[in-house]
Amino acid sequence: MDVEIMTIGDELLYGQVVDTNSAFMGQQLGRLGLRVRQITSVSDRADELVAALNQARQRVSVILMTGGLGPTKDDLTKHVLARYLGRELVQDADTLRHVEGIFARYQRPMLDVNRQQALVPAGCQVLFNAVGTAPGMWLEDQGTVFISMPGVPFEMKKLMTDQVLPRLQERFQLAPIEHIVVMTAGLGESFLAEKIQDWEAALPPHIKLAYLPSLGSVRLRLTGTPDGQPDLRGRMLALLPPLRALIGDYIFAEEDSPLEVVVGQLLQTKSWQLGTAESCTGGALAQRVTSIPGSSAYFRGSVVAYSNDLKESLLGVNTETLGTHGAVSEATVREMAEGARARLDCDVALATSGIAGPGGGTPLKPVGTIFLACATPTGTVTRQINIDRGRQINIDYTVQLALILLWQQLKGHKEAALLKV
Repeated sequence: MDVEIMTIGDELLYGQVVDTNSAFMGQQLGRLGLRVRQITSVSDRADELVAALNQARQRVSVILMTGGLGPTKDDLTKHVLARYLGRELVQDADTLRHVEGIFARYQRPMLDVNRQQALVPAGCQVLFNAVGTAPGMWLEDQGTVFISMPGVPFEMKKLMTDQVLPRLQERFQLAPIEHIVVMTAGLGESFLAEKIQDWEAALPPHIKLAYLPSLGSVRLRLTGTPDGQPDLRGRMLALLPPLRALIGDYIFAEEDSPLEVVVGQLLQTKSWQLGTAESCTGGALAQRVTSIPGSSAYFRGSVVAYSNDLKESLLGVNTETLGTHGAVSEATVREMAEGARARLDCDVALATSGIAGPGGGTPLKPVGTIFLACATPTGTVTRQINIDRGRQINIDYTVQLALILLWQQLKGHKEAALLKV
């Protein structure tokens, strides 16, 4: 069963709002066995929405729409849908009571445009919006299902989870698709593919492998479609032991879990405390670590020492080291990590120092020259990386590689190199 996702609103086309709705819907639909054939973004123009609907219903049997259900003049979705399907707009009494209750609860006057939120195309199944004023709508016409939901993400997600997905399961006989994710780090996509090429070639025809690279890591996604045999997921899991034998040193999770979660779990297993000493990353590494709920159980703190005098006074970096080697050097970042481990009273410390850009580079140390260090109870390891993809990517990549370095030390991969770019 193929479906199309249609997002409506000029703000999406102008880039003023990032479309997170499509990603959420695609994930949820895939779990049910529904394949997203296309994602379309449409402006707030009636003629363009009609054209998009005409094209979509030639491709798919289900069209999921978000946006354009508000009370203002640029919100055209339900008006266009009603005209497109030859239906009148009628008032839904339950929705009107719900909207009136919201305004009464906040002691605010209710305008005519707010009452119009209760208008829906005649004959539609109203999808009650418990957390907003615009109801969702389920309409069917000549074999096509049209589902319209608000564009506000938290409203859409609740409607999708509570009402749309159960209705789709009831309406269509769906065979769920199974996904298994293996997270890897420290090996580039092409090198990874070379190592597992024989394993990949032996996969059954109903199980496909996708490589999903991101900064510093590659997500391997196995997708299995029903083949008439029982326990599809169990048979997919049975494929993992041979994969571990080939690339086990590069696998940090066998679920879609970010590296900061995995290193946090490892730190807790060891009962270790982590600290960071940051220069070029400006606190981004500490932010990534502490973005995980419960990180206070293993994170001691961070020192962001941009200037040399703070590297000396707060982290104990030697004046001679800075004078001889400079702030951006293996010697300095090593002393930063060791100083952080001592002064933050932690078991392991990460340090970063480099030239994030766009300025500050020299012929000997161009922009993107970055040093990392990880100090543990058994010693300190350092790495140098060179990347120049713009300031923000340089910082993000450095943070990711620092976490990879930490993971490698926690797992005992002390000789492992960092991913090259």
